[in-house]
Amino acid sequence: MKLLVIEDEPVLLNNIHGYLAEDGNICETASNLATAREKIARHEYDCIILDIGLPDGSGLEVLRYIKEIGKDEGVLIISGRNSLDDKLSGLGLGADDYIVKPFHLAELKARIMAVYRRRAFNGTKLLQYENISINLDFTEVRAKGHLLVLTRKEYDMLLYFIANKGKVVSRNAIAEHLWRDEIDLAASFDFIYTHVKNLRKKLFDHTGKDYFKSVYGIGYKFS
Repeated sequence: MKLLVIEDEPVLLNNIHGYLAEDGNICETASNLATAREKIARHEYDCIILDIGLPDGSGLEVLRYIKEIGKDEGVLIISGRNSLDDKLSGLGLGADDYIVKPFHLAELKARIMAVYRRRAFNGTKLLQYENISINLDFTEVRAKGHLLVLTRKEYDMLLYFIANKGKVVSRNAIAEHLWRDEIDLAASFDFIYTHVKNLRKKLFDHTGKDYFKSVYGIGYKFS
């Protein structure tokens, strides 16, 4: 994917850039509205990661500019403003999704992949990873051609891990992505272990490969 990250906080910008570039994505950056406009006018992007609070204006102006010049990039808004008005304004101007700071980079990557999948595929949506194929239209997963019977959480978990393949994902990040406000994150993470165990077994039974590596005290790596 070719990505543009528009963010004025240097540490966060570097962290996002490093995380997304690790997978071989082309990841360009802009720290203000003027630079963002210049890059959007000159290049095509699969997804733009856009901070609303920029030093020389509102990030919402980027959305207006994209519409003004007739482009159709996917846009994921990131902002520290947990405001319904900001969210509705951004989505109303054409943004695809919205995530509030602070967030896990794994969650950001999963959201970007979701935006890309919705926009990049025509007709049947197929996602392939090694011997695993996922039909995104029918939420259908096959391993070496065998149809897997997954729960909704197992399906969402598989997509999340594939989006962050090769990276260590914390149990906290998994819980926030899959359950959001439904659970108390301070509680035990035994339910995550159970879902991973079940998904791991279903994949192993048909591929002969264990895709999950437990990282002690942190979480899991899918590779």
